[in-house]
Amino acid sequence: MNSSMESVYSTQTDTAVLLNNGHAPHHHHQVHSSYLGHSRRHTPALPSSSPSRERLRHSQPMHIRAVRNLQEEHQLRPASLPAIPNPFPELCSLTGSPILSPIQTSDNHIVKVWSEDGAGKVVEIPADMTARDVCQLLVYKSHCLDDSAWSLVEHHPILGIERCVEDHELVVQVQASMSGDSKFLFRKNYAKYEFFRNPLNFFPEQMVAFCQESDGSIPPSQLLQNFLNSSSCPEIQGYLHVKEPGRKSWKKLYMFLRRSGLYYSTKGTSKEPRHLQVLSDLEDSNVFTVITGRKLHNAPTDYQFCIKPSKVRSDCKELKMLCAEDEQSRTCWMTAFRLFKYGIVLYQSYNVPQQRKSNLSPFTAPVRSVSENSLVAMDFSGRTGRVIDNPIEAQSAALEEGHTWRKRSQRMNVLGSPSPLHPSSLSTVIHRTQVWFHGRIMREEAHKMMIQQGQVDGLFLLRDSQSNPKAFVLTLCHHQKIKHFQILPCEEDGQVFFSLDDGATKFTDLIHLVEFYQLNRGVLPCKLKHPCTAVAL
Repeated sequence: MNSSMESVYSTQTDTAVLLNNGHAPHHHHQVHSSYLGHSRRHTPALPSSSPSRERLRHSQPMHIRAVRNLQEEHQLRPASLPAIPNPFPELCSLTGSPILSPIQTSDNHIVKVWSEDGAGKVVEIPADMTARDVCQLLVYKSHCLDDSAWSLVEHHPILGIERCVEDHELVVQVQASMSGDSKFLFRKNYAKYEFFRNPLNFFPEQMVAFCQESDGSIPPSQLLQNFLNSSSCPEIQGYLHVKEPGRKSWKKLYMFLRRSGLYYSTKGTSKEPRHLQVLSDLEDSNVFTVITGRKLHNAPTDYQFCIKPSKVRSDCKELKMLCAEDEQSRTCWMTAFRLFKYGIVLYQSYNVPQQRKSNLSPFTAPVRSVSENSLVAMDFSGRTGRVIDNPIEAQSAALEEGHTWRKRSQRMNVLGSPSPLHPSSLSTVIHRTQVWFHGRIMREEAHKMMIQQGQVDGLFLLRDSQSNPKAFVLTLCHHQKIKHFQILPCEEDGQVFFSLDDGATKFTDLIHLVEFYQLNRGVLPCKLKHPCTAVAL
């Protein structure tokens, strides 16, 4: 029995030596060495000249290499078998593996935009996306009427200031200069480029002067060209109230706004260099509208604005608080600040919507817009339609159309439709679906919305009357002044109409009334042009 066991162990020992000499895998060495460790009494001593037998006899641990030698693999691979390529090389490299490689940082940024009703929308944008592109994205997502008046507003509630972000500015850069409590608002601003259409309404001649000319007068035809031409040196001059730093007192100074910055004179209205002191530069600053009211800063008037350095986030002491005498003066100073800082870039941004409309492909949906030139009175009584140029004839055509609608509604009443006097009548509620109707808002809220969306001629909205529950109020802006006109109901032949002129011109509903005054001025100081709207994101 012992001899048979010795023969078995000797056979295993020879096999282990044979495998070791034949480059067998290393785990085989460990298995046989464990057997050999128990049979040292029965196995004859191996010659010391054999290193393999010496290692196996003492059962020493073998080192298992984690990475094979490519040269040894090439020697062991049979010549008849081709090399099998790795089908997933990206999983074996640190750079290509989605697990082993480091996390790739995206170039997109998260921006949250708020609407007038307090709702917010989160959008992911690239770093090179401009404010105009973000507005177009929000218009598409919110299914709004597309026009160039939509704007992104930089709002600082703690500082009580806000400004309209220029269309060419990068939103990510603007967001980097804002504090944690600041936010973007999405609203319309019709006055954004209105100064290109009516420059004389924004730049009174007494406030505009040339530095190189002694008379200081600017021809109206050359007004915008002088602002946009970098070789010219126009300037805005006039009195402004300046808030003293760290105090609530204001000081009235004669100011000069040039391309190089905003200056004030230490001696009356003198513009000599030795009498001028710089108040702020234009390169690293932006002009903001103050929205907190005059009581907070003890301002002398309601027409406040300020200059905020780009590096300032939430420090009120760094703001240059200014106050103008009237709205026209404030608009002039703020518009000139934008022109001096950005120059021809503003004019290029103004021309982009017109170029986009002219370059629309036949497969692109048309951009809908309502303007004064797209609404005209038409006469379709003949074989072909014609434009009614005479306002008296247009008014008579509107009255005739009103009578036609009245007869049609009377026929509907005979057929059993609800009476127009009934509260559920369509004519009493159809206007609530329009963008220009804002329901039961207060007079102060209407003023605030008109100011926020730019006090341009023809900006309007309709609302419920606070004094008369059956009446409505038309709020209209003209010459940067906000006026209110009451729309009273009047009854005739058992039917209710709406009128602005004590029944001289009657309309079956408010939609017809608005459409008529978009074509004709009538008793209003100007036509209705721009509806004051609020969008829900």
